[in-house]
Amino acid sequence: MGTLVKITVYASDGQTADESFRVAFDRIGDLDRILSDYKPDSELNRIATTAVDRPVRVSDELFTVLAASQELAAATNGAFDVTQGPVIRLWREARRTSRLPDETALREAASRSGYRKLHLDSVNRTVKFDQPGMALDVGAIGKGYAASEALEVLGRRGIRSALVAVSGDLAFSEAPPGERGWRIDIHGEDRALSDVPRVLELTNAAVSTSGNSEQHLDVGGRRYSHVIDPSSGIGLVDDITVTVIAPSGLDADGLDTAVSVVGPERGLALIESRAHVAALIVQRTAAGTKIVMSSRFKELTAKQSSVVQ
Repeated sequence: MGTLVKITVYASDGQTADESFRVAFDRIGDLDRILSDYKPDSELNRIATTAVDRPVRVSDELFTVLAASQELAAATNGAFDVTQGPVIRLWREARRTSRLPDETALREAASRSGYRKLHLDSVNRTVKFDQPGMALDVGAIGKGYAASEALEVLGRRGIRSALVAVSGDLAFSEAPPGERGWRIDIHGEDRALSDVPRVLELTNAAVSTSGNSEQHLDVGGRRYSHVIDPSSGIGLVDDITVTVIAPSGLDADGLDTAVSVVGPERGLALIESRAHVAALIVQRTAAGTKIVMSSRFKELTAKQSSVVQ
């Protein structure tokens, strides 16, 4: 899926660890062949041509990711949209060339996008597209799903303590031996967040962070994020970083992107509407830094502070 994967396990011996690594990376490889838009022969790319105006049955993995994506698209009125593949590919090329995408090309790509043009049948587990030339990009949700799936494979092999990192998307199980939890760095060395604990000790959860610090395009004194606003087809220009803590990577990975697009107020409402989900939203403007914490995030930080004391 165009990124790197790191897996940490605690096992009783080296052979068990080696075997566990192998099955976990094999699972990641299987999902890469299904979900990657970088591979021309991936299932994700194949259905964009085979499922035009007719339903095509897909793998359980692909259907799971697309069903979660469409649910989040409906909840955000399209602010989260995995059918933005044609638009995202133009911005990916723009980052390579350091030039903004052509406006006409963007409009044409947007005409081949839109979550309402993608139809799922949960009974028959089929997918159908309304028009040719559409393309899916599940990079904003698939990596978190892959992390949790690899973690599940490890659990089935008896590995109780493990962490899977697919780029910035983390999934982890029980705490490492002798620890209270996995020490997850939430915001780095940011003085504006001095009142927010930098590190949380967490178990059996997933954490995903979306921001423009690593993937972006700088043109004309303006920074465009790799996260695209489907309503405009433009990379986000607001300096917003969203960290989501959720029970699974499928939830955390999609939500951090959705909140980035809809902004702090709507994003907080979206987070609060979902059980067992926490979020830290940081928006930086010329007027200063705005910090928004969900109620669940405040509970986690309060619990952390009481443990430290």
